[in-house]
Amino acid sequence: MLVAAALAAVLAPATTSSAAGGDLGDPAARVAYAQIEGTGSTWSELIVQQWIADVDANGLKVVYTGGGSSKGRKDFAQGSTDFAISEIPYQGTDETGQADTSNGRDFAYLPIVAGGTAFTYQLKVGDELVRNLRLSGETLTRIFTNQITNWNDPAITKDNNGRAFPSLPITPVVRSDGSGTTAQLTSWMDREYPSIWRPFFGRSGLTSYYPREGRAISQAGSDQVMNTIASFAGNGTIGYVEYSYPVNKDYPVVKVLNRAGYFVEPTQYNVAVALTKASINPQTLTQELGGVYANSDPRAYPISSYSYMILPTGAKDPRMTTAKRQTVADFLYYSLCAGQAKAGPYGYSPLPLNLVQAGFDQVAKLKKADPAVDLTDRDVRSCNNPTFDGKNLSKNKLAEIAPQPASCDKVGEGPCGTATGTNQPSTDEATDGGAGAAPASTSGNGADGGGGGEGAGAGVPSSGGVPGAGAGGLDPVTGEPVSAAAATTGDALYADPSTVLSADRPGDRRAFGWLSGLLLLALVTVPGVYVTAVRRRRSNGGLR
Repeated sequence: MLVAAALAAVLAPATTSSAAGGDLGDPAARVAYAQIEGTGSTWSELIVQQWIADVDANGLKVVYTGGGSSKGRKDFAQGSTDFAISEIPYQGTDETGQADTSNGRDFAYLPIVAGGTAFTYQLKVGDELVRNLRLSGETLTRIFTNQITNWNDPAITKDNNGRAFPSLPITPVVRSDGSGTTAQLTSWMDREYPSIWRPFFGRSGLTSYYPREGRAISQAGSDQVMNTIASFAGNGTIGYVEYSYPVNKDYPVVKVLNRAGYFVEPTQYNVAVALTKASINPQTLTQELGGVYANSDPRAYPISSYSYMILPTGAKDPRMTTAKRQTVADFLYYSLCAGQAKAGPYGYSPLPLNLVQAGFDQVAKLKKADPAVDLTDRDVRSCNNPTFDGKNLSKNKLAEIAPQPASCDKVGEGPCGTATGTNQPSTDEATDGGAGAAPASTSGNGADGGGGGEGAGAGVPSSGGVPGAGAGGLDPVTGEPVSAAAATTGDALYADPSTVLSADRPGDRRAFGWLSGLLLLALVTVPGVYVTAVRRRRSNGGLR
């Protein structure tokens, strides 16, 4: 009911206004809708299908089929669809040497879905899944170009503030198909680490087909990449996927180092803050992400980007009519505004003001192509987007609600003990869940570990309610208080392999010493007691 009421309010102007200046009360003069069809990105498909379901009851009929960004661009170029969605702009010529253009069809790129390229992995210490791995951009680039091949590499140890992992080969999992996610990753590596990426790739620039070499294995689609990493035989793997996949599977992701010196994951907050520095190139109409990669806000996730809707803007486009253009305009109004509130729970991120404004600038081209299109009250001031206040555009609502990273996420501190992949921020700030940066569960399934943000579980209590316990609680082996510093660093998740094998903590020696003494006493006394009891039974005639 609430969704229907909101949509009715959003769409009311378009359904009661005149397409040609006629009587507003005349049903015949009201703007009509017509079904529109699109294909393209599977990265964006989950949230797009939700938006389609939301607007359906209000008379907007939208059909969208995935199939990949490349398919979407080709279908649009062939004139078989009304719009497309793609993470990759038209390249002119694709990797196979085939033409990748709009084939003369007029269009504009419109920001539609934002998200972060996440690095999900399986890395175990003993039987425990590490859930709070930290890596710099350089380390990640060297991993995916086969320069770092073992989890005990000094660069990984350094990123994790001196905590070493077992000697275990790294197996990168890459996409075998043409992928927008691959294009986003390789675009970032080409821009930020060209001296590492370009010798591996053989040339400059991005690619949608990742070159598989060395131990790397390839899988088609993000779902298969995710399933491979989370499989029984996946220990040692790392791959890149849309953040929604590990979130939905409750699987950890890497916290990536940003320009401010903090390790952050691609939550909806961190992606949206990063994208406040995104812009659209006025010549090519493509996204310019240099400012995103270099964003100095401590909350910014550096590998953040967005998908395009490829919007038909030609006045003589043979597929488009006034009714279709009106449907596109009103569908986009909902998608850019109220629909963005649903992005976060799906593992995406709501678009910030600068990209929403760019979206409306592109929608305006529909009216330029066809003056009968009604865009009354279709602008950022009437937009109910969760990242900004349409009534006060100088106020950055997102900056006010996005929490700062936890102090243990800073270079030289931590690592934090909170689990990743929960879609919750790691922060020292008080939140509804009360978790903050409390240590995460070490169960490996994330069910008990706090994500450190709104709605997250409380994780491991700081003292367990035991009088005299330190801020880190009690050691389960010795029963002695654990320091707050030890609890914050998440030692159970980052155990040194030599420590795991030797169990050589002072508390461990004390516990094992008592246990050894008790076993020795039992070995000496139990046989004597048993023999004495047998002799007594025999002397009493009780043994036959």
